[in-house]
Amino acid sequence: MSEIGVGRDQLRAFIERIERLEDEKKAISEDIKEVYAEAKGSGFDAKIIRQIVRIRKLDASERMEQEALLDTYMHALGMIPDVEK
Repeated sequence: MSEIGVGRDQLRAFIERIERLEDEKKAISEDIKEVYAEAKGSGFDAKIIRQIVRIRKLDASERMEQEALLDTYMHALGMIPDVEK
């Protein structure tokens, strides 16, 4: 087999693997959507669940840093009243 034939076969194999993975990703995405819908049907807020899932991916220091920045920005915008001690 020529080098072009080998390259073509390898390229086709890569593309077919990517296509299979894309199909799997789509199926998993649909499954996740169904779980969120099920949670919503049970009375939970899907937006908040999504936020929690995103937050749980962070390590503790990243999460603390984001929470501190959020708190700082909210105070600056007057969304959280200053507490005097």
